Amino acid sequence: MTWKFAAPLVLGTFAATITMAQDMAPFGTDKDVAYADRVWEAMMDQNLAGDGAIRSFPYDGLEPHGLMLETFYTSATIDGHEGALVIKRNYGPEGVTADDVLMAPEDHLGAVTVMFKREEGYDSDNQNWFWAKYLPDGSLDKNPKDMRLAGRVAKGMDAGCIACHTSAPGGDYLFTTDHIPK
Repeated sequence: MTWKFAAPLVLGTFAATITMAQDMAPFGTDKDVAYADRVWEAMMDQNLAGDGAIRSFPYDGLEPHGLMLETFYTSATIDGHEGALVIKRNYGPEGVTADDVLMAPEDHLGAVTVMFKREEGYDSDNQNWFWAKYLPDGSLDKNPKDMRLAGRVAKGMDAGCIACHTSAPGGDYLFTTDHIPK
């Protein structure tokens, strides 16, 4: 077989492999995005997202989240399952102060990161947490490979949500509290 005839076959196989790899990714699937949309709706219903969201006093944060943060602990019911919901508003840029955020939060909000405790069996390896990173408008952020950040974000990888949060003290994947139900 000459290269002239083999090239389309090789390129087609390569494209199919990439498509299959994206379909089998542990996060960012259409199902993950649809679930993340329902989580955002639940946050909106509780006035924890969007215009007029409940505010708290911001505190110093660290990357990768934000240099100023607000964190909320609540619960939500998604598809008939009630689970713990942790919402972190991530503010920046470098040098942002609590006063800056209090005076104009919309000018400094970079992202909203969320952990939602799903039903037993969703991701038993990682305590059934569902992860999402939203932009301020409620759309999902993407990683450098253009994958939407929702679901089992970075499962099995050396960096990312799950890899970082497995090191949280208390075994609950949370750095800020050990009081969320397992």
